[in-house]
Amino acid sequence: MSSLANILRDPFLELAVILFLAAAAGSLGQLLRQPLIVMFIALGILIGPSALNIIQSQAQIHLLAEVGIALLLFIVGLRLDLQLVRSIGKTALFTGLGQVIFTSVAGYLIGLALGFPALHSLYIAVALTFSSTIIIVKLLTDKKEIDSLYGQIAIGFLIVQDLVVILIMILLSTLSKGESASLVEDFSRTGLKGALLAGCIYLLMRWVIPAITTFLAKSQELLTLFSIAWAILLASASQLLGFSSEVGAFLAGVSLASTPFRESISARLASLRDFLLLFFFINLGAMLDLSTLEAQVPAAIVFSFFVLIGNPVIVLIIMGVMGYTKRTSFLAGLTVAQISEFSLILAGMGYNVGHISAEVVGLITLVGLITIGLSTYMILYSHILYSWLAPLLQVFERKSPYKENVLALNTREPYKALVIGLGRFGSAIAENLRRHGINLLGVDTDPKVVKQFREAGFDVEYGDLEDPDIFDRLPCQTAAYIINTVPDEGLAKSMLKHLRTRGYTGKILVTAKTAKSAARLRKQDADDVLVPLTMAADGIVDRLSALASQHATPN
Repeated sequence: MSSLANILRDPFLELAVILFLAAAAGSLGQLLRQPLIVMFIALGILIGPSALNIIQSQAQIHLLAEVGIALLLFIVGLRLDLQLVRSIGKTALFTGLGQVIFTSVAGYLIGLALGFPALHSLYIAVALTFSSTIIIVKLLTDKKEIDSLYGQIAIGFLIVQDLVVILIMILLSTLSKGESASLVEDFSRTGLKGALLAGCIYLLMRWVIPAITTFLAKSQELLTLFSIAWAILLASASQLLGFSSEVGAFLAGVSLASTPFRESISARLASLRDFLLLFFFINLGAMLDLSTLEAQVPAAIVFSFFVLIGNPVIVLIIMGVMGYTKRTSFLAGLTVAQISEFSLILAGMGYNVGHISAEVVGLITLVGLITIGLSTYMILYSHILYSWLAPLLQVFERKSPYKENVLALNTREPYKALVIGLGRFGSAIAENLRRHGINLLGVDTDPKVVKQFREAGFDVEYGDLEDPDIFDRLPCQTAAYIINTVPDEGLAKSMLKHLRTRGYTGKILVTAKTAKSAARLRKQDADDVLVPLTMAADGIVDRLSALASQHATPN
């Protein structure tokens, strides 16, 4: 293995080998239908110090990983709806703080029960508190659910967690110096720095950034370059002020979220973000020291079970009490079913100052490996898990989950049509129906879309076809037409089954991507199937025929 490491002393050759192995691991994962995150972390373990020891340029890999993290959080901030933050801010705060308190206290008691000393139990409990914002954002982005209601709530309380992480690290750092008298001073200084950073960003958003982005938008390359530079600059400034780089990168995105160029910036940076995040997951795997893990397996299983089950349950309880549906609470709860890369950083910090032993570091490492791996599968298959567990989750939901009904209409009028999905195709259908005087109700899974259409005068409800209870909440029976514009054959079949089972006698129109899919849906008792590309092509042919007849030369 050492000879292999010697061969790869050339950083360029080393990078080439890592990228080739990453492509191979990703291909294997796709063949085996395994999440790419799990495959890349496993690759990091394989090529890290614990196995083949191929990675020699740790600093360069870490730098690429840091840039990827900055871009990831920058894009999240870029897509943030400040109006939505105001509506879910209380939920994020209470859920985030509630989960932190519950996990810390329960984790500390479990540590004592397993025979760990008080200080070791404290470090373990705090390590279990952190959830990985980076991994969750990546998974929700891949699932295209980061703009959903539960996705926005999850991002909100993960940011609350990140802020708590900063305060806890200040506390532990002060204790390690034996300067408890300076604790209040450190917290005050941190609060002042945070206020200064937020104030500067607000002033730039108000007076400087609009002018700069308008000028740079004349060149897409310059606008993209500025966006990357701005994200990394604020991430670095955040670190210098004692915060995490993630906080700065996120605020950089928020500062550009109000510009008209945010969609363009987000689209151009998405591929670069995904490429650089590869190095984060490989680096995370390479950091795991497997040599100290064997003796910690029993305790790691206990703590992992607590994180995988206990953390989601506390989120379920808090959000249920606050009036959310069991489905939204469950999906949001799954996002805290793992510990973070910050947990490993905390463990290393505690080991360096002599607070914890190498065995405790190994324990936290193993819990991270188990929970990150398993929670990835839980989140990717969250809708299937929910369908299995839904009857058991009723206890976590109020009789009337009013919080999501805040998004619902105050009055229930008979609607002639329900339009599910208000993307480009769905919004065009809704506009045409309203133009012809047809009373309709729109349904969409994105709270921002719901808000935009309501401001435009439409009756719109928040709803997700993945939710089997959606048809119990919508006024389906009084509608003559239900039009599903989401081109997902599986969801369309499920909708048809649910509606027909409930005795719906109106007309059901669904949407398909291809003619073959349309034929299969017609066999499932759909009254009509819309194929947008075919309809557009037919429309063009009709227009060309009309133009030809207008310009035809009479005999």
